[in-house]
Amino acid sequence: MSATKAAVEAALNLKFYKGEDLYSDGDVEDRILALCESGRPMQEILMENNDWPILYHLSDVRENVLEWYDFDPEASLLEIGAGCGAITGLFCRRVKRVVCNDLSKRRSTINATRNGEKGNLEIYVGNFEDLRLDEKFDYVTLIGVLEYSGYYIQSREPYQAMLERVQGFLKPGGKLIIAIENKFGLKYWAGAAEDHTGGFFDGIGGYAGNPGVRTFSKAEITRLLQKAGFTKNEFYYPMPDYKLPTAVYSDAFLPQKGMLSDITVSYDRDRYVMFDEAAAYEALTEDGQFPYFANSFLIISSREEAQ
Repeated sequence: MSATKAAVEAALNLKFYKGEDLYSDGDVEDRILALCESGRPMQEILMENNDWPILYHLSDVRENVLEWYDFDPEASLLEIGAGCGAITGLFCRRVKRVVCNDLSKRRSTINATRNGEKGNLEIYVGNFEDLRLDEKFDYVTLIGVLEYSGYYIQSREPYQAMLERVQGFLKPGGKLIIAIENKFGLKYWAGAAEDHTGGFFDGIGGYAGNPGVRTFSKAEITRLLQKAGFTKNEFYYPMPDYKLPTAVYSDAFLPQKGMLSDITVSYDRDRYVMFDEAAAYEALTEDGQFPYFANSFLIISSREEAQ
C-alpha cells in the first residue's frame, strides 16, 4: 500500500499546480496520508477507524463501480478528479498507462503513496481547466466530478463546457466514463440529504440558491451529453449508489423482485427515513420505473465517428 519516497515523487507532476489546494476534506487528509504511509493492511486500518472520510477514501468497495468493466489492457486512461486514489489502483491494474489529475497536492500525494509503485501512474496536480497535454486517451473518467464543474470551469454553461473539454483528450473511438448521483434518486425522496449540499430535497427542488453544484436526472444528463457530442450513452445503475456499490445493474439486467431489500445505507451523515425504500423500489421495479429513481448513474459514453 505504501510506495517509496522516490516512487511518490516520480508519480507527481506539479507543472500545473499553483500552490494552493482548492478542494479538501480538511486535516483528516493528513491522517489518511499517515495511514497510507504506515504500510499497514487496509482492512486493519478500516476496522479501527469509523470516520466517513477514511471509509470513503480507503475502502476497496469503491472499486466495485468499475471492477466488472472489460478494459483494454493495452489502453491509456485519464482519471479527472482522482482524489486520494480510491479507484486509481484498479485502473493501474487494468490498463497500460494511467494519468490522473486532481486539484489537491495533498490528495495526490496520498494517491501516489498508494499507487506510485505500480509504475504506470502519473499524477498532474492542478485545475483540469489548466491542464495541457499532448497525448490523447482511450478512456477518460469523471467519477464524482462532473457535478462540481460550476465551481472550477469558467463558462456560462460549465457542465457542457466540461464535457466538450473532455472530448479533446479522447482518441477516436475513446470512451468517457461518468459516475454521478441521480437528483431524482429515491433516497432523496425518502429523506436522505443531498450528497453535496447537505440539505434535504435540494436536488429535487433544482438547487435553489446553490449555483455551484448540480446533479441531473437521466433525461437531463442524456441531453447534456448529446449536446456535447456524446451520441452513444450506455446507462448502468450502481446500488445503493456509486460511492460504495454492492451491485451494478444495467438496462439489459434491471433489478428483479427481492433484489433491493436493503438499500437505505447512509454512512456519511444522518438522514430521515420517511417511508420503506425497499417496498417502494419493489413497486417501481414492477412498474418498470427503476431507472428513473435509481440513486446513481454510471454512464459509458462515446461519439459516433464520421465514416
